Amino acid sequence: MTEATERDPSAVLAEPVARVGRGWTAALSLANWAIWVGWYGPLQILLAAQAEDFAPGAGMSKETMLAWVAGAGAVVSLFATPVFGALSDRTTSRWGRRTPWIVAGAVGGALSLVLLAGASGLWTLIAGWCLVQLALNASWAAVTAAVPDRVPRLQRGAVGGWLGAAQILGVVGGTALATVGGSVGAGYAACALFTLAGVAPYVLGHRDLRLPPTARPPWSWRRFLSSFWLSPRRHPDFGWAWLTRFLVNLSNSIGVLYLLYYLRDRVHHPDPERGVLILTAVNAGMLLATVVVAGVWSDREGRRKPFVTWSGLVMGVAAGVIAAWPTWPATVVAAALLGLGFGVFASVDFALMTDVLPEARDHGKDLGVINVANSLPQVAAPVLAAPIVTYLGGYRTLYAVSAVIGLAGAVFVRRIRGVE
Repeated sequence: MTEATERDPSAVLAEPVARVGRGWTAALSLANWAIWVGWYGPLQILLAAQAEDFAPGAGMSKETMLAWVAGAGAVVSLFATPVFGALSDRTTSRWGRRTPWIVAGAVGGALSLVLLAGASGLWTLIAGWCLVQLALNASWAAVTAAVPDRVPRLQRGAVGGWLGAAQILGVVGGTALATVGGSVGAGYAACALFTLAGVAPYVLGHRDLRLPPTARPPWSWRRFLSSFWLSPRRHPDFGWAWLTRFLVNLSNSIGVLYLLYYLRDRVHHPDPERGVLILTAVNAGMLLATVVVAGVWSDREGRRKPFVTWSGLVMGVAAGVIAAWPTWPATVVAAALLGLGFGVFASVDFALMTDVLPEARDHGKDLGVINVANSLPQVAAPVLAAPIVTYLGGYRTLYAVSAVIGLAGAVFVRRIRGVE
């Protein structure tokens, strides 16, 4: 592949036609799993444990400290993914465009996780978590960009499904590794080791496409910075696809954000913490059951939009069930519906996104811009949800708004013209 590229510099930027093998898909999915373990071990367990220890000395609640740390990391991720994606687009290393960034991000992320274990207060906790986000987003940007680089269009649903399953397993695996160590330091060390080990099979076993220096555009700060704006007028399919992803993820983020408080204050569940655990397990089970199947099905049909539309409708219905029937059985049904809808959405929407990328030269940067639609809802959800719960009708209104937002995402996907 590298020799062919040297003879024809445009080969690395051509639309892929050869199907990737199961080994390639498995190795890339394992790398994605490893990155998500590095994120969710801290997010689910370790950062909360440190915030609980440090909060009394800082004169704030543990919830407030954790919010500051998580919020700072989310802001870093908003910028890191598109920037590192754009840098990987320009990389002409002998090891390829993406591999150097996967390696550098994984090593940097593992070292940052170890440093984070030694945090002594709020500011060192924020600094350590921002370093983790910065490094692991470099790896993630390169891993996701490898799909449009190497996978033909009618295989991207299946590959996207496996990557989606890896993300779900990353949440579970990160939580398990953070817990099984028995201490914060051991938990961070376990997540760091898994992150390094998980990317190794892809990096060592699969040669990346190499971009010749002659195919790299001249450097310009002005051109580099301006490239992150993709005009919806010039690229309407990209714009509608971005808006669809943002709305569906915002609906999901709103639904999850206050679930504990909803069970405690609205449903009056006797053990709301255990209730959240049960709902998470139901949701994850449905996600795993549908994420790969939906991707393969959409490949065979050669269509994306109907799957994304129906997944958004199902998720909107799930939020509507919670708004209309504040009971425990109804909430369990809603969790199952939400998992069903989001499982379909996670795989097929990823394939749809890769289908509307404007140029092969900018796959990493453009996917990074798209992935802002994953991160931004995490910042926007609490800003939108807090006044609704406090002043505009409480949880019934909150979940009704979540349903409307999800339904809007399902409707807007139909505005995309270049994909069936």
